[in-house]
Amino acid sequence: MKLIDLSTLLDPQDRDLLPPPLRAAAGVVAPRIEYQRPDAAEGKDRFCAFFGCTYEDLPDGEGWGSEVLTDMSSHCGTHVDAPMHSGSRCAGQPARTIDQISLDELYCPGVVLDLRSMVEPCGAITPAMLKEAMDAAGVSDIAGHAVLLRTGQERFRIGEPGFFQYPGMTRDSTLHLTGLGAKVLGTDAVGWDRPFATMAADFHRTGDRQYLWDAHKAITEREAFIVQQLCNLEALPASGFHVGFFPIKLARTSAAPARAVAFLPDHQKTP
Repeated sequence: MKLIDLSTLLDPQDRDLLPPPLRAAAGVVAPRIEYQRPDAAEGKDRFCAFFGCTYEDLPDGEGWGSEVLTDMSSHCGTHVDAPMHSGSRCAGQPARTIDQISLDELYCPGVVLDLRSMVEPCGAITPAMLKEAMDAAGVSDIAGHAVLLRTGQERFRIGEPGFFQYPGMTRDSTLHLTGLGAKVLGTDAVGWDRPFATMAADFHRTGDRQYLWDAHKAITEREAFIVQQLCNLEALPASGFHVGFFPIKLARTSAAPARAVAFLPDHQKTP
């Protein structure tokens, strides 16, 4: 069995790469981290405080390593959205939070839909595009699967304009996948919907509120779990693998950062 890590690195230095208007939301990119190294005063002081000893008593002249994380969103980095992120109710029932989702539900067969040749910056991913990508992948049955969208966004670094000009899903395309039985919906983009500015422009142009976060709001009609900021999708075949999403077990939250891992059988060929 070969394991492929699909999770992005949470590096607090990436916060500084965000354009100024977006730095208020830097907690979705990475936490602030206070590093307490064992060979520095912070690590030594913490050690001594717990044991009531002095620097001279330290067994090897060092304390311990520790970190304090602050300003971290539950939607930080690669993360799983619980249905409650989209609204308080889902399919007529109270929407579930991340701690109410079992790991069994987040481990399933996976398929990769390669949309790179079809999508445009800030453009909508349509049901027709999804069907074309499924046909190209030789995939017809996605019931109970995780559908991972490869849009090409991995080629952009945080801070580059293209990182925020990602293609995104709509209500119709999201319901297309959930209507076929997909239960996990993943993307290599920073967002599942089109960029906020794009949706807002359509709303103000037309006055039609259907444009406001419509792909996420589609989850209130049919339950599924959205995963954003995936990476390494180029290392996966179109199908024939399983994928697991392992979120931090946070009480009553709408999402949690996750380690996403693909499990490839030894005989499975990779691209």
